[in-house]
Amino acid sequence: MATLELVNVVKKFGDFTAVDSFNLRVEEGEFVTLLGPSGCGKTTLLNTIAGLEDATSGEILINGEVVNELGPFERDVAMVFQNYALYPHMTVEENIGFSMRLRKRSGDEIARRVRKVASMLELEQLLHRLPRELSGGQQQRVAIGRAVIREPSIFLFDEPFSNLDAALRMKTRGEIKELHQRLGVTSIFVTHDQEEALSLSDRVAVLRAGKLEQYGSPEEIYSKPATKYVARFIGSPQMDIFTGDFIKSGDEICYRIGEASVPLLAKVKPPIQPVDMGVRPEYVILGKKGFKATVRLVQPVGPFTYVTVDWQGGSVTARVNGVSHLRPKETVKVEFEPEGLLFFDRETEKRVDM
Repeated sequence: MATLELVNVVKKFGDFTAVDSFNLRVEEGEFVTLLGPSGCGKTTLLNTIAGLEDATSGEILINGEVVNELGPFERDVAMVFQNYALYPHMTVEENIGFSMRLRKRSGDEIARRVRKVASMLELEQLLHRLPRELSGGQQQRVAIGRAVIREPSIFLFDEPFSNLDAALRMKTRGEIKELHQRLGVTSIFVTHDQEEALSLSDRVAVLRAGKLEQYGSPEEIYSKPATKYVARFIGSPQMDIFTGDFIKSGDEICYRIGEASVPLLAKVKPPIQPVDMGVRPEYVILGKKGFKATVRLVQPVGPFTYVTVDWQGGSVTARVNGVSHLRPKETVKVEFEPEGLLFFDRETEKRVDM
């Protein structure tokens, strides 16, 4: 196991800055995900950690040692690529054991270690097959086995599930998590899939245009997004964010969105600067109280139904447990749970605690 630290890491391709002044610390045994949309710099950052790309400036430290000048093999990291990168002419057994043969280990040791890894990943019956004879999920496990057998200080995963169908993604995700729990090796995982990031990680680094937008536990990232960008990127459906203003209604402070007024917690004190308000679907209640709205869209998704409603000046999606019998154009009443409301500075887009 190892610690990993990135200090002001910059990676440029000509005039284009792919990674910009990036700082991150990963503790021993942590599973950290680099999360963001395509083109945000996460794979470039992973390649820079691996030594496949040279950092333009800044330092990469493994166990406190600067490794910028070391090659990929010398950094003691193992990478699992998006396209698996298996040798097509080698069997599963030969692919898994290849790095040990490069190190000139004995045949007995290689065979013993390959059997151990194959057993761990349920590949024992496939050792004599070629990659073209395997399913996508099996090829992915072989790629993981090739990394595991090296017993590296750090595992690097570059969107390893992107070529798998939904069922296999879920299965392989569980296998990766169990493997990490068993081995405890420091791991960096790249994905654009927020569900993967939240379910696998000890901490998540959300990237935006090559910069670190927020770094925290999955719960922090979801419940306390640092910015509007994180709030909208995390969550499916995404958080609804409204531009409105504060008003006083009797003894209550409310946030007005078009013709709707949303009561706030008594402790909320409106700030001086203009702020926008956000709410996730689980904090939107369709019932007998609140303001009137009209159902626009009903989307059943198994255990929940997502219901989108409109009113003069606004629209929001609610999560309803089970099957909803609401239909488009029906009139409903809407409440927002005050505890679930978040506020963001309209200019800086940073979360404001009130």
